[in-house]
Amino acid sequence: MSGRTMHTAVGARVSSTPSATPEPLVLRNVRLAGGGVLLDAHLAQGRVIALVPAGSPAPDPAAGAAAPTPATSIDAAGRFLIPGLWDHHVHFTQWVIQRQRLDLADTNSAADVLQLVRGALADDAQAASSGVVGYGFRDGLWPDLPTLASLDEATGSVPVGLISGDLHCMWLNSALQAKLDVSTDASGLLREGESFAVMDQLQDPSALTHEIYAKTAADAARRGVVGIVEFENADNIAQWPVRTAAGVDSLRVEVSVWPDFLEAAIAAGLKTGDVLDDRGLVTMGPLKVISDGSLNTRTAWCWEPYPDLDLMHPHSCGMQTVPLEELQEVMGRARDAQIAAAIHAIGDRANTAVLDAFEALRMPGVIEHAQLLRWEDIPRFAQLGLTASVQPEHAMDDRDVADAFWAGRTDRAFPLEAMRRAGVKLRLGSDAPVAPLDPWVAMAAAVGRSRDGRTPWHPEQRLDPATALAASTRTASVQVRTGDVADLVLVDSDPLIDTVTDPSASGLREMGVSATLLGGRLTYDGLS
Repeated sequence: MSGRTMHTAVGARVSSTPSATPEPLVLRNVRLAGGGVLLDAHLAQGRVIALVPAGSPAPDPAAGAAAPTPATSIDAAGRFLIPGLWDHHVHFTQWVIQRQRLDLADTNSAADVLQLVRGALADDAQAASSGVVGYGFRDGLWPDLPTLASLDEATGSVPVGLISGDLHCMWLNSALQAKLDVSTDASGLLREGESFAVMDQLQDPSALTHEIYAKTAADAARRGVVGIVEFENADNIAQWPVRTAAGVDSLRVEVSVWPDFLEAAIAAGLKTGDVLDDRGLVTMGPLKVISDGSLNTRTAWCWEPYPDLDLMHPHSCGMQTVPLEELQEVMGRARDAQIAAAIHAIGDRANTAVLDAFEALRMPGVIEHAQLLRWEDIPRFAQLGLTASVQPEHAMDDRDVADAFWAGRTDRAFPLEAMRRAGVKLRLGSDAPVAPLDPWVAMAAAVGRSRDGRTPWHPEQRLDPATALAASTRTASVQVRTGDVADLVLVDSDPLIDTVTDPSASGLREMGVSATLLGGRLTYDGLS
């Protein structure tokens, strides 16, 4: 972070005392990704200062090393040392709170959902008095339709709101609609912006303590995560420095700014890359804008209509969630203030439009999801210097929906290998809670294109393990090198697996993590 400005976020209260530099440490008997001889990794001042053959004398400070002989060492017993992992797309508060919500992930119909809701109301007195919030249904292929009448019959006067697994849709009963002063049609569904507004009102602030944030961050560290890109629709600039000062310090956090908060960020002089907290853990990230919907809700903006929607339907091809002129205007405001942009685009028409906007503005940035693409648009990412931030596990969630609603075109759904061949810079993420905050899950989906023993889906679009690992880090190499920031992970197996012998990449999905270090500080120790 050297050379960057540090800002205190507007309205934030942060500790005035930076964290102490971790004590020097030796990780003994490690191997680098790809195998090779045993090494000792010497860490000091938050960096890797030497990689030497195992058992060699400590580096001599007089010969240029930056630290004396460390007082502490850890025997890695031949485990593999890799760069720390990043999840490049997270809604952290939604990930925190989804664990407290009724789990609807395994439902396959409206009837299944209603049965779970009835059970929750019958078994939980608090739910029966205060209401139920559920999360995780995916209605794209349900054999029955959600209706307001059926939800009201199951719930009566208890307020109930059910959030879809892709976060783009909600099913609300009449009691909750009356409480929040909203209304739906006969389906009981709200989609996109109307749904997001209601979702924000369903979070119980008293449940979102620093302790639960710290535990959730620590759980991410247990899977080798050292950093996240935060896309929660909230005042991230103000909130995250307060959290790190309160001890939520297991992760680096790059915070996005949504349009509602952009002017305040510009007025504060914030730029992408600025450090926002005294711990040096929170940095200013990009502007985030959602340009279209999602495939499961049939709101992803596409060039061709969805087969189940009549051409007279106002959104037969999906929908723009922001007019293109407005999108380009807000992106231009960010560009002029030296704030990068990360724009959500799932449908192929949305991706074309967002590529056009970046090209017109000549600005750097990221397209989030890049899920459904025209072949001719794939090279444009590289030509414009844009990054594609993709969530490979979504391909496993959406494969059946895509086969139903995007039939004949799924060879260009999640075309990861085609993007790699075109020279597109890739980043992997989860979109948690849409998929688990676990980079190994994302890597396995990217490399294997399979889950639950199913035949790989469009295996021609698999990534090789090295590309998937590199896209899950913030380093220039999949191998740890002298001089690197000591954001590191010790894993039980070599992540550069041979996919001929493990075509489903199950070894990645089940990867054992033994330790995680953030700037040389242990955030997870599974070796003790």
